[in-house]
Amino acid sequence: MLIRSFRLGDYSAITRIWQETNLDRAETESLDALATQLAWDSELVMVAEQDGEVVGVVVGTIDGTRAFFYRLAVQPELQGHGIGRKLVEAIENRFRQRGVNRVLIMVNQANHEVLPFYHSLGYEVQKYVTLSKKLSS
Repeated sequence: MLIRSFRLGDYSAITRIWQETNLDRAETESLDALATQLAWDSELVMVAEQDGEVVGVVVGTIDGTRAFFYRLAVQPELQGHGIGRKLVEAIENRFRQRGVNRVLIMVNQANHEVLPFYHSLGYEVQKYVTLSKKLSS
């Protein structure tokens, strides 16, 4: 298992993983968001590679001393084998190297099955309310 920074040739593999794990959005929106993140800091888009195949992905971003990661996904048939844990550990290490002292993640309230995974990594539920507003028509 190799955890490494994203390469352009990984795009189709990670979009497939996002589709298989229901994290996909419109392809154009995914490409635009990924391109923006890569332009800002390509070292915070990380993939897990096994036997030469991309099997997992995580995208991170930093805002001062706080960091966020999102779109953590592992091929469904390989979930439960520690790949997600290794991706989170790798992105946390990158955050530490950049002086981050707090990592925040958002989980959909309906996605109860991922909470034990995040709890096992030391993440705690906070009492925040997330508000959103769609600006496009």
